[in-house]
Amino acid sequence: MSEIRDPEKKPEKKNDRDFISEKIVRPAPSRKQVGTRMATAACAGVIFGVVSAVCFVLTRPILEQLSAGNRPTTSAISIPKDELESPVEAIENERVAETETEPVEEMVQTALEQYRYTVDDLNSMLNSLRGKAQTADKSVVVVHSVQQNTDWFDNPVETTGLYAGMIIAKTSQELLVLTPEAAVEQADSIKVTLGNGNDVSGHMKQKDAISGQAIVSISVQDISATQLRDLEPIPLGNSYQVQQGDLIAAVGSPAGVVHSMDYGFVSYVVRSNPMVDQHCRMLYSNILADAGKGTFLVNTNGELVGWAQEPDSPEASDRVTEVFGISDYKGILEKLSNGQAVPCIGIVGQEVTDAQVENGLPAGIYVMNAVTDKPAYNAGIQNGDILTELAGEPVTSMKEYQAALDKMTCGQVVHVTVARNGRDTYTELEFDVTVGSR
Repeated sequence: MSEIRDPEKKPEKKNDRDFISEKIVRPAPSRKQVGTRMATAACAGVIFGVVSAVCFVLTRPILEQLSAGNRPTTSAISIPKDELESPVEAIENERVAETETEPVEEMVQTALEQYRYTVDDLNSMLNSLRGKAQTADKSVVVVHSVQQNTDWFDNPVETTGLYAGMIIAKTSQELLVLTPEAAVEQADSIKVTLGNGNDVSGHMKQKDAISGQAIVSISVQDISATQLRDLEPIPLGNSYQVQQGDLIAAVGSPAGVVHSMDYGFVSYVVRSNPMVDQHCRMLYSNILADAGKGTFLVNTNGELVGWAQEPDSPEASDRVTEVFGISDYKGILEKLSNGQAVPCIGIVGQEVTDAQVENGLPAGIYVMNAVTDKPAYNAGIQNGDILTELAGEPVTSMKEYQAALDKMTCGQVVHVTVARNGRDTYTELEFDVTVGSR
């Protein structure tokens, strides 16, 4: 029988068959082949690592030598500290001095009583002090606190506050300027005017909010070699040797204008004034001073012995100038000059005397004030507590307290033991205090 075909059905072509879409797959590698490949990759990695290490060791000295000239280095600042005589030593030294010099003092006193001073004598003494003050003024610079603001129409406005600064250190890389904290506190940038009127850039190296002082660094690369030779730091004196009645000069900004001057006498000396985390020697003088703008006090040798402090009340500023003696600050000043934050616990304390210990008080530091928002306050230490141990060391005097504090670093957690007065007796309490910064 003949086959009946559909006239519309097209004959099937060979190239339309399914075998064209099939994929040719390689056979799976054997375990031996996989192991060979892994071993080859491992060997290549080891060889590459060894070659890289050898190249690094060989090229490192060369790269360090090439980059040494471009890498800035900062010389460490070292400020020798002044030794404070103990009360017993001071009394003994005064007694010996009186014994040895009594005949000489009598002769001098007799000569002074018989001598008739003239205006020329007064001018001669003042000229000598003025010369020392003028020499000290060469170390004074103007610190500009530059702030960027906008006016009502969004136009940029630059405001500048002027403060006195004193060059206290000089290295091969920088000049270090002591200036009030207000000069850097809100500044967007810092500009320093040198003695010849040239302006250079500065940057804050470190500050101390408790004393209200800061260190500004000036790169020597921004100063010509000729002018750099003329910029010398002022010598740092010993404020422990300043006595009541001594003649001193004020430089910086005593009249509220930088490069102004004044002269006066030390009216009174407080040998141990309690402050935050230390006791300081305070000098009081009738000298003119603008502490906010920066006023620095120099002795008759032309040495920096202190700076004016902001008074506790506006009424006090009309009567006397408070001067912070530099000797108690030299350790802090050294840290600030090296860009280091100064550790802070945050108490105003007073040593418990031997007589008080005999009456039942624990030996240690009586907390007169645990300063608000400082580490001791935040840890729970209260006014009236007696601090007996700090970081595992017994503390019975402010000297021991400051020595223990100097060993600490900001952010360190230290163990503090205090005795707290209860109804009948003192109870020992322990706190973990996170050391802050001044």
